[in-house]
Amino acid sequence: MPIGDRQNPSVEKKKNLFRLCPFWQRRSTTSSSSTQNPSQNYRSRHGHRNTDISAVSKPSLTMSSVARSLLPARRRLRLDPSSYLYFPYEPGKQVRSAIKLKNTSKSHTAFKFQTTAPKSCYMRPPGGVLAPGESVFATVFKFVEHPENNEKQPLNQKSKVKFKIMSLKVKPGVEYVPELFDEQKDQVAVEQVLRVIFIDADRPSAALEKLKRQLDEAEAAVEARKKPPPETGPRVVGEGLVIDEWKERREKYLARQQVESVDSLS
Repeated sequence: MPIGDRQNPSVEKKKNLFRLCPFWQRRSTTSSSSTQNPSQNYRSRHGHRNTDISAVSKPSLTMSSVARSLLPARRRLRLDPSSYLYFPYEPGKQVRSAIKLKNTSKSHTAFKFQTTAPKSCYMRPPGGVLAPGESVFATVFKFVEHPENNEKQPLNQKSKVKFKIMSLKVKPGVEYVPELFDEQKDQVAVEQVLRVIFIDADRPSAALEKLKRQLDEAEAAVEARKKPPPETGPRVVGEGLVIDEWKERREKYLARQQVESVDSLS
């Protein structure tokens, strides 16, 4: 027998053992395959051929969750006008503007005004509580100072004065107090920051006409709030005739007592 065909006796013994115990081969093959690719072995044993273990164990961000995180907080109030407060430019006078607020949420909402010029501006009302779907007109007063060095104020341009409107969800029946916004700072939302724009009071424009219309509606709302509530006392029948039910019952009772006393004497 040639030398190249001879084999080591120890190697020959191992081959004979593998032939006698073939299950050792299967076990060693399985263990080696599991060592090389554990995720593939996991899928083969559990029947998940197309599932990645890392994808199951680690939650992935969806497009909808990312979009929700980027969207601004939902507003509770609808403002008209929505971005600016228009004032007629009349130096040395106190001028007015108006804004309409409507609660578009499904809960009661408190609102509050703030301004960067509290010495020359104030609001009526400065705050309040609106029921779902309820609206209110707020009137804003501002004193217009004379320009320095007789410089004319540029009209239809943004002023440095700003107004901020904040909102807060409250329970039904809660009355407005400014401290509500201090006690629940984490729940307060900034609805809008309004810039002041002066318009020419002598030149007709769409902004001036809308301002006049809103001021009339705001004044009408104030007068409506001044009216006394409807009376729940005596009913009024005809003109100037008042029927007091308690007095009427007492008179009938006295008349009946008088008749009974006369009958007893006779």
